[in-house]
Amino acid sequence: MRRRFDDILLGSIELFCLAGEAGSFTAAANTAGVTPAAVSRSVARLEKRLGVRLFVRSTRSMRLTEAGKTYYEQCRGALNQLVEAERRVTGEQVQPSGTIRISAPTTYGHHRLLPMLPLFRAKCPLIKLEVHISNRNVDFHEENFDLAIRFRAQPDSTMVARQIEDASLVIVASPAYLKRAGLPRRLADLEHHECIQFDLPSSGRQISWLFNEDGHEKEIFSTGNYCCAGDVLAGVTLAIAGAGLFQTYKFIVAKDLTDGTLVEVLQAFGGRSRPVSLLYPHGRLLPSRVRAFIDFMIEQTELVKSAEIQTRPAKRKRSK
Repeated sequence: MRRRFDDILLGSIELFCLAGEAGSFTAAANTAGVTPAAVSRSVARLEKRLGVRLFVRSTRSMRLTEAGKTYYEQCRGALNQLVEAERRVTGEQVQPSGTIRISAPTTYGHHRLLPMLPLFRAKCPLIKLEVHISNRNVDFHEENFDLAIRFRAQPDSTMVARQIEDASLVIVASPAYLKRAGLPRRLADLEHHECIQFDLPSSGRQISWLFNEDGHEKEIFSTGNYCCAGDVLAGVTLAIAGAGLFQTYKFIVAKDLTDGTLVEVLQAFGGRSRPVSLLYPHGRLLPSRVRAFIDFMIEQTELVKSAEIQTRPAKRKRSK
């Protein structure tokens, strides 16, 4: 086979990938231990070879062109493959290292993900974690994310969705609200209660409440004078303050239910859940650090699920 890549070209590709990840020649140079000029020359060398522009540069910002994005994805995958080949040859005992960028919604971030991270770092001390807690959908390519955690992940041919758990839903209210408004015993009773609404950040549409009734799944669009958008935790705060009933994920309010700050109602109609998935780009060779994190999350959520099943109280019979 004729040789197509010399040492200089391979080095240029590596510096290009560093610049693509960092969004800066200077940052890439600091990481590689070279000068910004050396990074700039490497990118110019590649652009001349390929006959395309890889970066759009201005005095204030720098970003990959569409051609640059495609070239970056392929080159990064190839470099990761070389690293993995070295690790397999030299021994699997080599610990994964590097940075993982993760996006997670506020609910899962605060109540599931963040408390798990110290344990992951104890197992993989050479990995640095950058966690973005927000309810907006991030752009994997533009923002260089490795993973995202999402509820109700929509089908997308460019992404892999690996389900890690089903998050149970509950209807909750404060003792003060229930004393004032009464205890709902049937789904029809919701019409006479203040039901706190939540609008999905992605669409702005009201989210429905999910129930089981007589062996059938049921979806109800409740009504109320409070509406939250952007962050589900706002609805929980309103419920604690006595504003009304709210359907949310049980793991968010587990402590409040235990200490009596909130009370679960309509338990006989419960049992519904929504899937939680890890998302990552399809076709991208996963670095060992990302694979290690995915395996860790699956392991931990299985442990949490087992613990919740063991501590789950017996299901109450529905009131006539």
